[in-house]
Amino acid sequence: MIIAATSDLHFPKYYDEFIVALDKLEIKPDLFLLAGDVVHRGDEAEYDKLYNMLFGKINCPIIAVFGNNEFQEIRDKVKNKYKEIKFLDDSSAVVEFGNFVVGIFGSTGSLENPTPWQRANVPNIERTYQYRLQLAEQQLHRMMNANFRILLLHYAPTYRTLEGENPRFYSSMGNQAFENVLNREKPNLVIHGHSHRGLKQAWVDTVPVFNVAFPVNHEIVVIDTDKLKPGLAKFV
Repeated sequence: MIIAATSDLHFPKYYDEFIVALDKLEIKPDLFLLAGDVVHRGDEAEYDKLYNMLFGKINCPIIAVFGNNEFQEIRDKVKNKYKEIKFLDDSSAVVEFGNFVVGIFGSTGSLENPTPWQRANVPNIERTYQYRLQLAEQQLHRMMNANFRILLLHYAPTYRTLEGENPRFYSSMGNQAFENVLNREKPNLVIHGHSHRGLKQAWVDTVPVFNVAFPVNHEIVVIDTDKLKPGLAKFV
């Protein structure tokens, strides 16, 4: 299975560069994943640009999660307007390729240390972040019979892909408690964004974790799942 993935386009910031990256995508992916922050500061109108670019070029299921820049108040509007994109907002989806079943749980994810703004403006944010940890584990476990399981987040589920960022801010960029979930449930693939200066890829035991943030990769990340082996992550 060929998966293409990206995040943190922050349209309009990386609009021109993303057009080039999309034109360079020569293979036809089986699945296209968006790990959040497509737009900047809640500007949902920028989704029109993404929609117009992808459709006609990407002829496979498109699955997305929201990032911290997709403010809560725009999410329902975005879901309703762009129905060809399957948005997972603390929810799961199943994609079938004949007899091959892919289960995906998607969420913005959680932070160990909510930002000062979140603490001041989002009621019970710590409880929400703890709930997402538990929900991710539950949903991954329920998909145990799928041939391939993906955890799709915006925030980092490990500090390992944050190397290159200021360590002082790791706890406000992700939650390494997700490593416990990965170690117990062993999803086949984890995709996240949010980290603009981190590593492109790391391993949590036998679980491959990809940071697909566009500012890190400057291209759409392409993963051939048949070539994923611990210590030997290979791109197409």
